[in-house]
Amino acid sequence: MLSKINIDNLDFRIDSEYFLKYYLSLEAKLDKININKISDFAYVTDGIHTSIIFDDNSNINLLSAKSPKNNIFDLSGNKCISKNQHIENPRTRLQKNDIIISTVGTIGNVAVVDESILPANCDRHVGIIRIKNSNYLPYYVSTILNSKYGKFQSNRYTTGNVQPNLFLDKIRLIKIPYISNYFQITITDFVKKAISLLYEAKNKYKKAEQILIDELNIKIENDNNINIKSFNNSFGNSGRLDAEYYLPKYEDLQKNICKYPKKGNICSIITLQDKNITPKDNRKYKYIELANIDNIGNVIDCTEDFGANLPTRARRIVHTGDVIISSIEGSLNKCAVITEEFDGAFCSTGFFVIKSGIFTAETLLVLFKSEVLQNLMKKGCSGTILTAISKEEFEKICIPILNDNIQQKITCYIKQSKLLYNQSKLLLEVAKKSVEIAIEQNEDSALKYLEEKNNEILNLNKEVI
Repeated sequence: MLSKINIDNLDFRIDSEYFLKYYLSLEAKLDKININKISDFAYVTDGIHTSIIFDDNSNINLLSAKSPKNNIFDLSGNKCISKNQHIENPRTRLQKNDIIISTVGTIGNVAVVDESILPANCDRHVGIIRIKNSNYLPYYVSTILNSKYGKFQSNRYTTGNVQPNLFLDKIRLIKIPYISNYFQITITDFVKKAISLLYEAKNKYKKAEQILIDELNIKIENDNNINIKSFNNSFGNSGRLDAEYYLPKYEDLQKNICKYPKKGNICSIITLQDKNITPKDNRKYKYIELANIDNIGNVIDCTEDFGANLPTRARRIVHTGDVIISSIEGSLNKCAVITEEFDGAFCSTGFFVIKSGIFTAETLLVLFKSEVLQNLMKKGCSGTILTAISKEEFEKICIPILNDNIQQKITCYIKQSKLLYNQSKLLLEVAKKSVEIAIEQNEDSALKYLEEKNNEILNLNKEVI
């Protein structure tokens, strides 16, 4: 709902969205307490403006607008920057406790740099907030920015049509309330605990992955790019003329899978749900796309909107226990198990939606994210503008059928991973809610809420881990 207001001398803005009643009500609450603008206590800049020089042999992470997500970094789709370019750009080199905020795309996503990210640099699509005043702690500031009191400001200050942008001068204007050092330390501990749980979740996933690696004992070593084929053994058999399809390493992988005691083509042992369903215009749905999947098989967030506003690729319904697998080359590792939270959601037609009576969902996840299956899926990809693996190529992939004992071990680790991930997510939500309570009520109420929720999470931890 819009409000009537005199717009003279208010940031020279005349767009009606800037004066939404929701924005004005939140701003009024902020103005009643002790606040400072980010420019009062921090240095603000952005990343490299020149063309990025990528280097697969470098260990220097390049952070982009897709990297920060709700106080945690997702580096699954990131690349590394060359060491020379990193050295030549000291302004944009990241330091521990820098706050990174996305300024294009999904604007206002925030996370704090820690040792696990470094060394790192960033591109021009993020802002760097470097605190210079000890009255503000980085994880507290990032939590404010991730709360509704930070989000409304980053959304409100965003400008542009084709590519909306949150410019540096507007980041500097964002208001951050000052709450006691004790409260800020408590929030910091909550956020760091959440990040620690996420690392534990990743370690559990790696253990499940290692069980599969040890069981299959298949190494991808053949780097020979030459393979001579007759017509009958190439196009005459497969209908494919692209040379990459016949790389020797793919043949080696298939031969090794054929040596496994039990195996079968996907079409014979997995149910593929590819029926397109059109969402109803006046009903709200959750919608999952590639950007919503992390690197250990979790759906980290989603879009929620009316069917009329969803993109035309939102045509697949998913249910609890389904596994979704990206069909797009370059994003084939975007796989996830659907949990109860997303039961009945729509997902992009860029996903295969599968389930099986032979495999657990967790086993399917680890199997399709493995290097072996990732390579075989990459082999099947075709196209020019948007390269992807077709349903026909996907269904004829031969996969190993793991015995129940191996599947149980993998499933156990993945379930533990997901529980730790959910606890991490819950802690971050509690931290955000608590700063909102501190702003709207008082610090004591916020601390009481933190203590109650902390006890709930600890009890849950004892029950399920």
